[in-house]
Amino acid sequence: MSATVSDIDALKTRLKATWSAGDFGRIARSYETGAAEFVADLKIAPGTRVLDVACGTGNLALPAARDRARWPYNAPGRASMTTRVTPEHPEAQTPSMSAASPNRLPRTVVVIGFVSLLNDFASEMVVPLIPLLLATVLAAGPVALGLIEGVADTASNLLKLWAGRRSDVGARQRKPYVVFGYLLSNLARPLIGLSGSWLTVLTIRVTDRIGKGVRTAPRDALIADAIQDGQAGHAYGFTRALDHAGVVLGALAAAAVVYWGTSRLDVVIALSAIPGLLAVLLVAFGMREIPRAAPVNAELAPLRWATLSETTRRYLVVIMFFTLGKIPETFLLLRGHELGMSVVELLLLWAAMHVVKASISLQAGQYTDRVGRRPLILSGWMVYAVALFALAFAQEPHMLWAWSLLLGFYFGLTEGAERALVRDLAAPAERGTAFGWFHMLVGFAAIPAGLLLGGLWAFYGVKLAFLVSAALAAIACTGFWRFVR
Repeated sequence: MSATVSDIDALKTRLKATWSAGDFGRIARSYETGAAEFVADLKIAPGTRVLDVACGTGNLALPAARDRARWPYNAPGRASMTTRVTPEHPEAQTPSMSAASPNRLPRTVVVIGFVSLLNDFASEMVVPLIPLLLATVLAAGPVALGLIEGVADTASNLLKLWAGRRSDVGARQRKPYVVFGYLLSNLARPLIGLSGSWLTVLTIRVTDRIGKGVRTAPRDALIADAIQDGQAGHAYGFTRALDHAGVVLGALAAAAVVYWGTSRLDVVIALSAIPGLLAVLLVAFGMREIPRAAPVNAELAPLRWATLSETTRRYLVVIMFFTLGKIPETFLLLRGHELGMSVVELLLLWAAMHVVKASISLQAGQYTDRVGRRPLILSGWMVYAVALFALAFAQEPHMLWAWSLLLGFYFGLTEGAERALVRDLAAPAERGTAFGWFHMLVGFAAIPAGLLLGGLWAFYGVKLAFLVSAALAAIACTGFWRFVR
């Protein structure tokens, strides 16, 4: 006995009512992390043919697409899909998406990129001068510099978990955290030039980084909210490229003022307030936050380490260990000062490093959307270990130039991929929290990293300091290859 059209329509109506009666959005979100891990365990190679029948929200289809799976009736790596499970639960729906990286980024991402450019323009008129201010005016050495950078970065990163978490609650806006963070940093930073001791520099630098701590996780989550799957590497690579472009402009502006204007560091630092003000105005009046639907259950899961997926925990532990081997970049300037390089030459070195970063970041971000995050992160970390090893034996300015530029290549390769991997592993409702964990744990390692290198440098010499850091970076590479899959 064959079913009539009316029978089929009646069955569809009953099935729709069944789905609509449940909390499908909450069920779908609970499957996201496990589904991503399941796809990771399948070890799908580019070109593997995959068919996800009754794909639901795409919690299996989309991670597979990011691994460049081949889908029936689609080009390789372009797993197009549209899901509308129930109109009554819009939070459970997935819009049409493609695994390939679209060329056009949302306005929110573009504005955040240019805000970052202006803020880094302001910041990098100041940061490269801090080691010189400490060494020439305040008579402080590498231990003081390591303590300042370590404490400042840790204060910043501890706040990132709190700010990211708060921006996740309900439909809470993320933009106020971003605006306040940029405002605080750009009010405090120009005051460094008035410092009379390294303790004053420490206080102002910590205030500056508190602003960074408040804004960073909500800002990264804003980007994650605005983009589609398959755009994460492109988006974070784009913003990091503009970050580094701002660094180049700031360092060149500072060098120009010192060379053609004045050698007074306090005047150069004060002028950083101009691009800083422009950054605050742009983020306050030019950035639009895409509204987020409030979760069905507005209360987040308890903030516990155990609630993170196993893959996420492994990734965060390994990257925290890698940070123990990372040198504060300002130490390269201190090393250049020891080798007899002038202030202008040091600023040009700083700018050149960031030209390399900016040149690589966007292309690397787009590439990681095609091949995955792991190859670029692992390759970049290996480059970093090699560069640190070589810096241990650099005794001439031209060698410092060469290996510093190689470090710039590492940053360009990995920064977008590291953030995109956080976005890949996080549930959409908890992206701010995920980025908070990421930045906070990196911050936990910042003080021992800065003190380790500064202490070894001061008591045993620069060679041992760089060799120990290179060894830690190499061990982290092995851990990432072995445990983060």
